[in-house]
Amino acid sequence: MLNHLKKLLQSATTQVPKPLELEFNTALAALLVEVMRADGKTLASEQDKIRDILTSRCQLAAQQVERLLSQAQQHVEHAIDLYAFVKQINRQTSDIERIEIIELLWLVAFADGHLDSHEDHIIRKISGLLYVAHVDFIAAKIAAQEAMEE
Repeated sequence: MLNHLKKLLQSATTQVPKPLELEFNTALAALLVEVMRADGKTLASEQDKIRDILTSRCQLAAQQVERLLSQAQQHVEHAIDLYAFVKQINRQTSDIERIEIIELLWLVAFADGHLDSHEDHIIRKISGLLYVAHVDFIAAKIAAQEAMEE
């Protein structure tokens, strides 16, 4: 019995799973989906805003956007935290680009015309993980509000 347990423990330690490696667009889409799902509702207006963002910012065709959105939703459902998504964004962006990403997250949060406290919370959390200063966090929020009013 002890030998069997030893073998199980040894095999478990030698088979360390590889961390999830995502491409930038998938990581961005996953963060956008996280904001959309934060309030417990998945509204068409928020999905449309994510599609618009992925189409314009990532320069993808409609079919690519749908595939990317589906992948991102699967990753979000299976993720236990935001680390894999944030790691990829931090690795490939500058400070200014990360502020722009926070503004994109705000656009999704405002897409339904109502800012839920859960959406605010998740964007604050992501902002901290992306090392975005509070001043820039607020500036991105204001810019997104103004963009939605236009």
